[in-house]
Amino acid sequence: MVPLWAFIFFLELMQNQSFVTEFVLLGLSQNPKVQKILFVIFLSSYMATIGGNLLIVVTISSSSALLGSPMYFFLAFLSLLDACLCTLTIPKMIVDSLSERKTVSIEGCMIQFFGGHFFAGAEVIVLTLMAYDRYVAICKPLHYSSVLNWRLCGILMGVAWTGCFLHSTIQIVFVLQLPFCGPNVIDNFMCELYPVLELAYTDTHVFGFFVVANSGLMCIMIFSLLLVSYGITLFSLRSHSTEGQWKALSTCGSHIAVVVLCFVPCIVTYARPPSTFSFDKMLTIFYTILTPLVNPLIYTIRNREVKNAMRNVWSRIRIVSNER
Repeated sequence: MVPLWAFIFFLELMQNQSFVTEFVLLGLSQNPKVQKILFVIFLSSYMATIGGNLLIVVTISSSSALLGSPMYFFLAFLSLLDACLCTLTIPKMIVDSLSERKTVSIEGCMIQFFGGHFFAGAEVIVLTLMAYDRYVAICKPLHYSSVLNWRLCGILMGVAWTGCFLHSTIQIVFVLQLPFCGPNVIDNFMCELYPVLELAYTDTHVFGFFVVANSGLMCIMIFSLLLVSYGITLFSLRSHSTEGQWKALSTCGSHIAVVVLCFVPCIVTYARPPSTFSFDKMLTIFYTILTPLVNPLIYTIRNREVKNAMRNVWSRIRIVSNER
């Protein structure tokens, strides 16, 4: 990991070459009545997202049967990442929905950049690991425990953390070197890469195309690889029993739905010419609010094991409450 002094050094470097100390966010609306409605929506969605994702983490962590399976281990990790990703943005949106003037410091903006790419990158890698888990479980069931052992899971998770950290560090190092001398108004409710690049007092076309290559093309490649992987996995189901086919289809269907929700906004956002569009705010809402909110529902609605484990958790909570 990059030491803390290096990150502070880059922040000081940015401050030395920038007169801007904060960015002004226009938000979704300037209408006070609409802002109050947004406050209720943001607050309720945040509570539901945190509650749903942490419930999955607690359920899997308290169930030895689920925690012993790599698939549920990855699912718990994905839910934890969803909770971290929405915590990075939604609380600020809740506060701003009640504020007449919405601002974010340049340091806070850089933290949003780094954290957003870090957690989103980790989610991409975890989804890839979950696809590999399903491939081994369905196509090579007799070798599952030997191929996907806990030592390999630990190595893969280490690679996930290292890869997303390097990806985020590369992005933030380039942004920190840009001079911001004004204007400082962002037509969004959070710091997004392309709107901030347009405020830089220099030519950012080269960096913009680097972002397309570093984020957009990588998303397309990984998304295509995942679709091919799930296609091979589903094709191999023809030799399974009808009951096994339906169970595997249910599990893979949930995974594919989450993959689509995660990758499509990323591809539309970054695999395009580096500029802002009118629908960018909707895309931001999609992957900062909607995706972390619906992921727990997708994974639990048709998953009997998780639902049974949740019932056991609630039963234990009730027993403890009655004893008190």
